[in-house]
Amino acid sequence: MPTADGRPHLLILGGTGEAAALAAALSARFGEERLLVTSSLAGRTAAPAPLAGRVRSGGFGGASGLADYLATAGVDLVVDATHPFAARISAQAQQACDTTGVPRLMLRRPAWTRHPLDRWIEVASAAEAAARLPGLGRRVWLTIGLRELAAFAKLRGLHFVIRTIDPPAATPPLASFEIIGGRGPFTLAGERHILEHHAIDVLVARASGGAATEAKIVAARELGVPVIMVRRPPREPGEAVETVAAALDWLARARPR
Repeated sequence: MPTADGRPHLLILGGTGEAAALAAALSARFGEERLLVTSSLAGRTAAPAPLAGRVRSGGFGGASGLADYLATAGVDLVVDATHPFAARISAQAQQACDTTGVPRLMLRRPAWTRHPLDRWIEVASAAEAAARLPGLGRRVWLTIGLRELAAFAKLRGLHFVIRTIDPPAATPPLASFEIIGGRGPFTLAGERHILEHHAIDVLVARASGGAATEAKIVAARELGVPVIMVRRPPREPGEAVETVAAALDWLARARPR
């Protein structure tokens, strides 16, 4: 149902570069006078990059809370453009949209394609990644997010290099580590420098896909560094696209007139 002033209301579940690009493209194509866009952020980053349209921060309180928000805010359409590993919010979005009948599209960045020279060791979880580390090297670059560090807490004899946008709120539960800051997109030269400067023996990464963080994968390939790659969780059922252009086409067809 359009808002009181007649504009359709789109909710973008975001926090990714794709979500930001979609919000900017919608602003350019439709303008605020024709479409109300609200981007929802989880609130884990202290200073997120500026976004076009309205922004809300924080959780909804599960699937039922999101369904209540869709109803009270008069949301007509939802685009789930969250991180490929944000399985919980994607599941909640599916449930909430099924409950309320609000059309939902998933904007999922393309997965990385394995190159013949890649030395990937594919695993299902951070815990499995930790179990595979001993014997691969002593200096590890961890790029799987601060929430997964506990899986590596019992490992000894390893030094971890951790990259994060914001400084961690608590001391990481690791015996030996250092923190480096950074916000993507990252360059190939910069990622190669990290691998060489820190004498990295093995990279631990999530199969996030997309261009913003792919440079580390290419740099590891070029330097012959093995990569323990945590596989993506299965995506929720429903219509999905891989580009902002395809999402714009869907919105042009689906938005109320």
